[in-house]
Amino acid sequence: MTIKIAVLPGDGIGTEIVAEAIKVLEFLNADMALDLVFESGLIGGAAYDAYGTPFPQQTLALTKDADAILLGAVGGYKWESLDISVRPEKGLLGLRSELQLFANLRPAILYPQLADASSLKPEIVSGLDMMIVRELTGGIYFGQPRGVRLLENGEKQGYNTLVYSESEIRRIAHCAFQIAQKRNRRLCSVDKANVLECTELWRQVVTEIGKQYPDVELSHMYVDNAAMQLVRAPKQFDVIVTTNMFGDILSDTAAMLTGSIGMLPSASLDANNKGMYEPIHGSAPDIAGKGIANPLATILSAAMMLRYTFNRSDAAERIEKAVNDALDANIRTADIYSDGMQKVGTAQMGDAVVSGLKWVSAAKEVG
Repeated sequence: MTIKIAVLPGDGIGTEIVAEAIKVLEFLNADMALDLVFESGLIGGAAYDAYGTPFPQQTLALTKDADAILLGAVGGYKWESLDISVRPEKGLLGLRSELQLFANLRPAILYPQLADASSLKPEIVSGLDMMIVRELTGGIYFGQPRGVRLLENGEKQGYNTLVYSESEIRRIAHCAFQIAQKRNRRLCSVDKANVLECTELWRQVVTEIGKQYPDVELSHMYVDNAAMQLVRAPKQFDVIVTTNMFGDILSDTAAMLTGSIGMLPSASLDANNKGMYEPIHGSAPDIAGKGIANPLATILSAAMMLRYTFNRSDAAERIEKAVNDALDANIRTADIYSDGMQKVGTAQMGDAVVSGLKWVSAAKEVG
C-alpha cells in the first residue's frame, strides 16, 4: 500500500531544504521499498501569492488525504505588511488546527561533533539529549476573544486570551508521560501557575494525570526559572511539557544549546500519530536562494516522520547515522562551520547524507 506524503516547501529557504529531504527519502524509497509517493502543495506566502490566502482549500484537501506532511518554512519580509489575518503564519496555524496536530515534539540533541559550536561551554552541554513536548492547538495563539480595539479615551488596546480546557491539558500530558516512559522517565511540566489561573489549572491536571504514571518522576517549574535553567544546567531535563507559547520560546532557546537551530527537527502529531514534520527554524529570507542553508533539520524531520508516523525506525536510524557520518567527515554548512572543516552548501550537505546511505547499502550488498 502506498504511503502519501504531502510536501509543502513554503517560503524562503523552505524550497531548498525540503528538496534535500526529498532527495534522502527518494533514495531510501528505492533502497528499502518504502512505497512513498510525494505530492506538493502551497502554503504561507507562496500560497497567498497564488491564491490570496496562506492556506488554500487545495492544500487542506491535500494534507487531509495524506498520511504525513513534510513542511519547509513559512513567512518572510515580503508579506509582513499584510493584514494579520492573511499573513503566511496563519497558514501554518490553520494547518495545525484543521488537522488537530496538538502534540509538538521538539528534540534538542547535541551532536558531539558540534560541542564547540554551542554558545555554552562544552562541559555544560556535552551529552545533551532532551525532548520538549509543546501543546500546539490551544493557548494564547488560538484563544478568543482577540484583536485590537479602540478605548473610550481614543487609545488603541491589543488583547489576546489564554485559555485551556481540561481535555486539552489531559491529552498533551498523556503524550508527554508516554514519551518520558520511553526515555529516562523524568517529566518537568512548565507553567506560570503563580500568576496565571489558566496555568494553575494546567498544573493541577498534569499532577492528576501523573498518578497514572507512577514510573515517571514528575516535577513542576515556572517558565522564567525554566528559561534560566536551560542555559545554566540543561542536562537536568529529560522531557519538558508545556503550553503553546511557552513551548515556542523554550524550544528555540534549547535549539541554540545544540550549536545551531539549523540542526533540530520537529514533529506535530494528532491522536493517531499522523504528523506534520518540519525544521524548527524559520524561512530565513536573508539567505534564501543562496544555497547555503543547513538542510539537516529538515532531513532529520524526515527521519522523525519515518519513526513516529510510519513505525520505520530502521529507516529513521539509517538517516540519523548518515547525518552523524557527514558530521564525522567534518562536512559543515556555514551555520556550523569552524576552521579546518569543509564548508559546503545546501545541496552538497544533502549529497553527503545520501552518500552515507549509499555506503551502508553497498556494504550490505558486499556482506
